Amino acid sequence: MKTHLAGDTRVVGSALVLGAVSIIHLTAQLIATDGPLADATQILLMPALAAVLLLATRRPRSILVRWVLLALGCSWLGDTIPRFMTGDPAFLTMVGCFLLAQLCYLLALRTYWRHSVLYRPWWVIPYLFAFAWLVIVCAPHAGSLLIPVVIYGAALTLMAVLSTGLGALAGAGGAIFFISDALIALRSFAGIEMPAHSFWIMLSYVVGQSMIVAAVARQVRFTALEPDKGRV
Repeated sequence: MKTHLAGDTRVVGSALVLGAVSIIHLTAQLIATDGPLADATQILLMPALAAVLLLATRRPRSILVRWVLLALGCSWLGDTIPRFMTGDPAFLTMVGCFLLAQLCYLLALRTYWRHSVLYRPWWVIPYLFAFAWLVIVCAPHAGSLLIPVVIYGAALTLMAVLSTGLGALAGAGGAIFFISDALIALRSFAGIEMPAHSFWIMLSYVVGQSMIVAAVARQVRFTALEPDKGRV
């Protein structure tokens, strides 16, 4: 009982740390988007979120948890490595890291596809429409980056679709994560930018992945996973 309470306390503590880092980062985005505080706190977001998932689950951790942790790690690389680069190489590196993150999410969610909107074909149409609209708007200005961007967009869309297999919380998180990357694409290729654009990108980025992590932690806590599903 004491161990369980201690574990819950650690989860709450890590969630508070994540919340504090997120608030500082989002405030910095509003004040100085390219400032040192915004840069420093952005690279702390995914480690803080990974800590929440680690503390919310116990060993032996399921394949679901392990793949999601890898996805968060790849997201951290996408937040960090491009800072040491410029131009197209920086953008392609970011896309590559986040493509790996999406592939990790796809591997994590693949066993839940029967519970996703893939079993309700009409519900998939909004996802396909959003993806197609984004490609149509961005393609004329993407140039040589079009193919990698389309590949990434397809993986992102499939992740959003499969995330619904974990329930409404994860499904909403996947959709919000999609919005975050869509905002990046619209600014980068179509020149579409709204007030406080970077703030909205990062808000949807953190909220989307946090909702997916919360759904994963809930799935692990309240669902009995079969031994052959990869506990290691």
